[in-house]
Amino acid sequence: MWKDYSKSYIKNNRASNISIIAAALVATMFLSLLCSIAYNFWTYDVEQIILEEGGWQGRIVCETLGSDDLSEDNILSLVCQFANVEKAVAGGGELSPKEGTVVDVYFKNARTIYRDMPLIAAQLGLNEDSIQYNSLLLSRYFIHDPEDESPPMLLTLFVVILIIVAVSLILIIRGSFELSMNARIHQFGIFSSIGATPRQIRTCLLQETMVLSILPMLLGSILGILISYGLIKAVNFFAADVSGRHEAVFHYHPSIFAVTVFISFLTVIFSAWIPARKLSRMTPLEAIRNTGGLLLKKTKHSQILSKFFGIKGELAGNALKAQKKHLRISTLSLLLSFLGFSIMICFTTLADISTRYTYFERYQNVWDIMITLKDTEISDFDLTNQLQDIWGIQDATVYQKAKAMTFLPEGLQSDELSSLGGLEPVAGTPKVDGQFQVSAPIVVLDDTSFLDFCSQIGIKPGLDGAIVLNQIWDSINSNFRYKEYVPFVREDNQTTTLYKNNKTLEIPILSYTQEAPTLREEYDNYALVHFIPLSMWNKNLGEVFEAESDSYIRILSNGAANLTDLNSLEQEIVQLVSEQYEIESENRVQERMSNDSLIRGMVMIFGAFCVLLAIIGIANVFSNTLGFLRQRKREFARYMSIGLTPQEMRKMFCIEAFVIAGKPLLITLPLTVLFVQFAVTESCLDPMVFWSEAPVLPILIFAAAIVLFVALAYYIGGKRLLQCNLNETLQRDTLI
Repeated sequence: MWKDYSKSYIKNNRASNISIIAAALVATMFLSLLCSIAYNFWTYDVEQIILEEGGWQGRIVCETLGSDDLSEDNILSLVCQFANVEKAVAGGGELSPKEGTVVDVYFKNARTIYRDMPLIAAQLGLNEDSIQYNSLLLSRYFIHDPEDESPPMLLTLFVVILIIVAVSLILIIRGSFELSMNARIHQFGIFSSIGATPRQIRTCLLQETMVLSILPMLLGSILGILISYGLIKAVNFFAADVSGRHEAVFHYHPSIFAVTVFISFLTVIFSAWIPARKLSRMTPLEAIRNTGGLLLKKTKHSQILSKFFGIKGELAGNALKAQKKHLRISTLSLLLSFLGFSIMICFTTLADISTRYTYFERYQNVWDIMITLKDTEISDFDLTNQLQDIWGIQDATVYQKAKAMTFLPEGLQSDELSSLGGLEPVAGTPKVDGQFQVSAPIVVLDDTSFLDFCSQIGIKPGLDGAIVLNQIWDSINSNFRYKEYVPFVREDNQTTTLYKNNKTLEIPILSYTQEAPTLREEYDNYALVHFIPLSMWNKNLGEVFEAESDSYIRILSNGAANLTDLNSLEQEIVQLVSEQYEIESENRVQERMSNDSLIRGMVMIFGAFCVLLAIIGIANVFSNTLGFLRQRKREFARYMSIGLTPQEMRKMFCIEAFVIAGKPLLITLPLTVLFVQFAVTESCLDPMVFWSEAPVLPILIFAAAIVLFVALAYYIGGKRLLQCNLNETLQRDTLI
């Protein structure tokens, strides 16, 4: 009986079926997309970790080989004797054979690594300081150090997000099932009166749900996979020129498909079970007497709508209040989608402006090409003259950076700094024995560039001293966006004493300056930067202060820089330098294009997510509009019986559509303005700079799309409703 009834109902109620099919399809597609994207991000992260740090899980470090018992071969042999060790590989670290050895250990079951590694170390006669864990890689497999109080929780966070999304989808698509089931209250009341049990009613409804949802769930899973594949391709396209990034490869695993379908199944079942349980618990008398119509609130008046639209606004407001529970998800989805899109696109616009002002436009006349010499001392670079001979290069500077400190007596502070209260309140630097400990970074320039810098600041060129950048940020009277500087120290001191790791060295000062050399460098706000020539560094400073491992070549081209010319120049430079050194190259114009491409990609990806939220909300509007067809038919039949014309009914639909679409927009706009105002204030940007580039058009297009689709839903529902014979509805109680 129930099987025949379900087949008949499914066959004769296509409009109601479409609502359920669409809900199952959208929910499954969203879950499949989320699972697939998360899985690909996880695999990409694992690949990146393996590329940067290696795929080892545990590591044994023996800095000295004290005896033959701890030779490399013996260590490998002893480690491999452990049953859980899959393999052990020597030479994975940075130690040379004379300094010791490093053994990378791979486990069959890595979940016991934090228990096995100390046992292996004890077997080798080593303490626990000799073992290391690839904690970042292990955390990607949910393996955490039991003694770590704050382990990485990235994957755990994803699981929590997945649960929240599933619960949210249950609440969202529940409305579609509830509308379909509520339209059948009268019928199931009759069935209940002739002996149908609540369990039989629930089973019937859930069986119908699964019959209608199985195919959409499979199709939604496949659509989610295809969309995630497209997103991965889009990310690769927009981030193709980002340095230090490996290309993402789309991955998928059958277990992900199984998890997606299983979660989708649970989501759909719970979404249908909630209204089915409610319907089955109604008494036969309650169900039979229920007409399925809207419960209009006669005691509440829609003052705003009635004031602007009269009696039609009053009736539309009452209808919206009666549907308030069912439209709650639609309103929330549309609100979140529009709010998310507005804030996202405003944020990316603000980020683009900030990057352009603080990086690209600030340094556009400083560099065109940057070459990083990996693990190369500036004194080992001998191609400076060949670089200068390349046609198209206006200026080339080779430099390296080093860290140092200096003690600054209070009496050496400049008068301007003292008038601000001194170094302590400005920079937050405490005194030690009456002196301030100040950072004094060193920038080593090639001799030619240093001599040019001397001429630039108007002093006699020389290679026997340092030039000190004598400025400090006035954080009291300016912000980080528009910095103002004051002199740091008095300029009557002819020497400076630098120290590093208890080693000190006094060096002469050629001059103080408030003008830095044309390098693409951002210096610390409260540091005394020292620029020194290479010849001076080679004499004695290189023995005291440890330089950073990399050196840099800053190149400024001749004439107007365009992408074609810079690419040709970059290729020529790379061809010259890469023959002897390991390098990384950057092109200013290409860097700008890559940044713009990344921002467009981010807008596209987050915009697609917001569009998906909007689709859920709009689908819910369609579901409510078409699902309430029977109830609205009875409602408008009563209105027509008291003289309401079809034209006035259409106006009521327009008012309802206006309220449903307009409410999220009216709430979002002031929230977006407040967010923008807060973000602009926090970034210390001139508000007019942002508002002159505010993304008004994309926001208006997104808002217009929401209004258009909501209006379309009401147009379809209203057209179908007004085409029916409303007079018969007062006499019959049948489904359309």
